[in-house]
Amino acid sequence: QVQLVESGGGLVQPGGSLRLSCAASGSIFSIKHMAWYRQLPGKERELVAVITSTGTLKYVDSVKGRFTISRDNAENTVYLQMNSLEPEDTAVYYCQANIEVSVLVHYTASFWGQGTQVTVSS
Repeated sequence: QVQLVESGGGLVQPGGSLRLSCAASGSIFSIKHMAWYRQLPGKERELVAVITSTGTLKYVDSVKGRFTISRDNAENTVYLQMNSLEPEDTAVYYCQANIEVSVLVHYTASFWGQGTQVTVSS
């Protein structure tokens, strides 16, 4: 019904930049908030940044001033611009969105992307 497809991960040197994208498609009536999480091996998934439908932004303290979340409502896409990357940012990054689905009835559910690897290393 709804898919989130991420792109933009990869290998980058410390101090470098990457831009992640996540496009939602399917039977979408509206998208509530959109967010980026990350997960290191053996660790719990951590909320990195969130943007609400009204544009309110929140970031985890460790990325404030370095990462910027944005969204294109017309394209149902959320972005994460990551600057001044550090080795500690190495993780699998997931996008997540609360989406109101329109099929036979309307309902709101949480959807996740498949994850994209970000590796920060020299």
